[in-house]
Amino acid sequence: MSDEPHSPAGDNKGKPQSYRDLLVWQKGIALAKDIYKLTTEFPSEEKFGLVSQMRRAAVSVPSNIAEGQARNTTGEFVLFISHAEGSLAELDTQLTLAVELGFVSRQNVAACANAIDELRRMLNGLRRAVTGQKTKLVTRHTSLITKT
Repeated sequence: MSDEPHSPAGDNKGKPQSYRDLLVWQKGIALAKDIYKLTTEFPSEEKFGLVSQMRRAAVSVPSNIAEGQARNTTGEFVLFISHAEGSLAELDTQLTLAVELGFVSRQNVAACANAIDELRRMLNGLRRAVTGQKTKLVTRHTSLITKT
């Protein structure tokens, strides 16, 4: 990590000019929308519990990508990529709990679980692109909610 300005928002041709240009941000927005839709069917007593936590974690993913990309240094961007990864882990845990509590079926969370997995890989790739790393820096975690 360095304190040099990062290039993903830079002036190189083909490079994103804004976080909105990042596919990982766009997919994060799509996941957040899916989580909002999924949680509308949860019991009303969970409105301020699990529903709130899941929505907060889902919104945090694209928010951290946006904030990191808007920062001036590579080190800061990498830190916010890590925050987004942490939010994905929280959301995966919360989806697992929602399934185990019977609020939603495994089948109904499969698309979200797949999106979480894809976003993890994309964030790893973004980190490598930002830092110039050629090797994988973070271990890949497998979601429990996709297992039978």
